[in-house]
Amino acid sequence: MTKSCRQQATVPNMKHVLLALLIVFAVHAGAQSVSTLMGARANGMGYASATLFDSWGVFNNIAGVAKFEEPSAFFGYDLRPALPGGNRAAAGLVWPTKVGVIGGGVFRFGDDVYDESLLTAGFSNQFGLAALGVKINYIQYSAEGFGRRGVLSIGFGGIAELTDQLSVGAYITNINQPKISEDGDRIPTLLTAGICFKPTDKVIIATELEKDLEANANWKTGIEYSFHKKFCARTGFNLEPNTAFFGLGFKTTRLAIDYAIQHTVQLNLSHQTSVNYFFNR
Repeated sequence: MTKSCRQQATVPNMKHVLLALLIVFAVHAGAQSVSTLMGARANGMGYASATLFDSWGVFNNIAGVAKFEEPSAFFGYDLRPALPGGNRAAAGLVWPTKVGVIGGGVFRFGDDVYDESLLTAGFSNQFGLAALGVKINYIQYSAEGFGRRGVLSIGFGGIAELTDQLSVGAYITNINQPKISEDGDRIPTLLTAGICFKPTDKVIIATELEKDLEANANWKTGIEYSFHKKFCARTGFNLEPNTAFFGLGFKTTRLAIDYAIQHTVQLNLSHQTSVNYFFNR
């Protein structure tokens, strides 16, 4: 946790938000910012999303939007009942062009006392077996009594489909490590690399490692099973910290609705719902 966050503990009316921050920072292995990984599909699979092709790649692996042939709008909300002021929300848009796919979105964590917001824009394209993408983020921190602080960060990502059953993916978050305070505290760089195996057209098994350069690695694994052409079930787990996940999904030609639930000792239960709408151009 940064020095600026420790200073916030002296403000009496921030007790509930400070509690949320302490737990969230602990859950994310000491990271200086709240996780912006979103999407109930990825959530249900333990956020093992490095190799997933879907619109939530805007917030996860930007290379994941490279295959879109139709525009898509999406919204998600992450509810954390045990953390007053600790809910997260995100929305975005993916739009294919002649030269590739562009995507953008907004994210917010917190309340009127303390919040973190993110505005992101990225570009991705398919090059043979590999999809590559880059994005730029504007991250803003706001605390009552401390004003606002904004920084720019850059991320890269890629997904390579080695065979019809096997693919690999990797992405880097905050590669430029922007300074978050005058004391020199920086937003951490996260390195994530994963493998996806599809033994049948109904099953996806994904596993990956996420490494903060200054913290322990987190191992994530998730499974998605499509038991009907419109319905699927998901489950997953993380080891750092120990977290269990479960999710359900419903999809039609134009609409996808997903729900996920996760459990940790620190957070107890949290819930996430996301909706994707696919436009017909």
